[in-house]
Amino acid sequence: MVLHRVALLQLALALFSLYVGVLSAERSTYIIHMDKSLMPKPFTAPQHWYSSAVDSVKSTNPTTSNGQKSTAKLLYSYDNALHGFSAVLSEDELEALKESPGFSLGLWYFNKGVIAANPNITISMNSARDTDGHGTHTASTAAGNYVEGASYFGYALGTARGVAPQARLAVYKVLWNEGRYASDVLAGIDQAVADGVDVISISMGFGFVPLHEDPIAIASFGAMEKGVFVSTSAGNRAFRRPLHNGIPWVLTVAAGSVDRSFAGTLTLGNGVTISGWTMFPATPRGILICDDYETSFTVIDERDILAVITVGSKPETFESNSFPFPGIIISPKDAPTVIKYASSSDTATASIKFQQTILGRKPAPVVSTYTSRGPSPSYPGILKPDVMAPGSLVLASWVPESYVTTLGIAALLKGAHPEWSPNAILSAMVTTANPLDNTLHPIRDLGLDLVPAKPTAMGAGHVDPNRALDPGLLYDATPQDYANLLCSMNITQNQILTITRSNSYRCSKPSSDLNYPSFIAFYPEFKKGVLVQKFERTVTNVGSGATKYKVKIKVPKGSVITVSPKTLVFKKIHEKQNYTLTLTYNSHEEWVETFGSITWVENNGNHTVRSPIFVSPMVQVP
Repeated sequence: MVLHRVALLQLALALFSLYVGVLSAERSTYIIHMDKSLMPKPFTAPQHWYSSAVDSVKSTNPTTSNGQKSTAKLLYSYDNALHGFSAVLSEDELEALKESPGFSLGLWYFNKGVIAANPNITISMNSARDTDGHGTHTASTAAGNYVEGASYFGYALGTARGVAPQARLAVYKVLWNEGRYASDVLAGIDQAVADGVDVISISMGFGFVPLHEDPIAIASFGAMEKGVFVSTSAGNRAFRRPLHNGIPWVLTVAAGSVDRSFAGTLTLGNGVTISGWTMFPATPRGILICDDYETSFTVIDERDILAVITVGSKPETFESNSFPFPGIIISPKDAPTVIKYASSSDTATASIKFQQTILGRKPAPVVSTYTSRGPSPSYPGILKPDVMAPGSLVLASWVPESYVTTLGIAALLKGAHPEWSPNAILSAMVTTANPLDNTLHPIRDLGLDLVPAKPTAMGAGHVDPNRALDPGLLYDATPQDYANLLCSMNITQNQILTITRSNSYRCSKPSSDLNYPSFIAFYPEFKKGVLVQKFERTVTNVGSGATKYKVKIKVPKGSVITVSPKTLVFKKIHEKQNYTLTLTYNSHEEWVETFGSITWVENNGNHTVRSPIFVSPMVQVP
């Protein structure tokens, strides 16, 4: 395993609002896409061409329409994840620039970094250092080194490490307390690709934008072409907004829990002990009982209340550290015992022991309440998220300047299998993910009262790094396959070119049936009927050699699935075999979602290769 070859990119400081603005009444930062194949021969490098184009605008338009002197300025040149540049321009200068040879398409208005948007601003931390904590936390989760004696104020005491502690870590800070700008995000990804990273981990996203206007979608396509695996977060907006980063050529990761919880023990004066949830690190001296979790936030006055007993709905699955009071949250089933004892005497007493860590909690994992759900609004035809990974109460590094309040697995796989493409790594993680919790029941959704989680909440299930190292079969795809998918969408050739950056991709075989390790089918809402959808898939044998796999199907309720052939026979390693899955399903007048799976089981039982299947009403694309 050659983990020392692996580097990761972490985009620090996750903010969620999209800033669109102008520098003055006329000036804005534009991201300009250029067709590199049309670069005039006198230029030795694209940067010289881009600089000349901006300089020519200055000479053509020495003053703007309101009489001010032109201050057109080149900010970034991009030549890895995309071809083009960003520049501060007036509307007149932009129109003049459109006449330049090679001009492809300009995206939305975005002010560049904080300095370009606000020339007189003082940046709080004008360096790569993290001031928010999010970037530090996610980076150390992915590739942090071993740290002995780590804890959260006494909770989870032990040795901490990232998923891939031997990986080399490169951090590119593109987000600031003062704002977020697409040109900065593009520059960070472009530089990471130029620096030769193997894995890019992005814990942020641009929501409700089509693929051809999403800077992460655009830049990650170029990264994928160059063999760089891109992992992204699904988002933390729960049910309020659908997931972001539903990009077909990246891994989209939902958040879940682990089987570790933090607890305290409540001991009543009569000797009865009750376990509950807490993360408070000290010892209190008095007691208040609140009848629900929310009320405790409104009635507590820290000058008078020294300890709190709050009744919570599911203390065994609490997933945040946002309960800042010296207290404990107990289950509703234990509440009558506490209330009865407290009411029995004016001299009733109780004590709480804090800083307890419990391992092996059940059920685990569960889907976190805050994780955003699919299908993806930017392209619903690919089932997103792909997998679920630990995201709640993960002990990792933090910045000293901020109060304390993922995915390194790809680095492990890239180190063990440097020949695998980004799509092969994604396939290995999806098909080996576990849909069951530690009670051997389906993973549950904490945001929906612990009902079985849908694939649009957890993807294929909880990631399993050890199984992903040896997946048995792989679903792979090429950049041309993704271009064929783009060609099948209702977008223009120029919009496709914004993403692919090259005319070398042709739309001669448009197809939305990507060789992806999951399946999703839609029906028109409020209409009854029977629909049929056929999927073609190709799998590659990466096991030990000659082998056979037989199909096992869990059919979504009300559907019929046929698979041909039902047995895949491989004579040697790296051999490919094809199969067809035909899904016959019903459309409904009401909103009905159903799901199942297809699993290829090796004859000797060494490998099981599972893909989720999801049937849903049609999702609107922005």
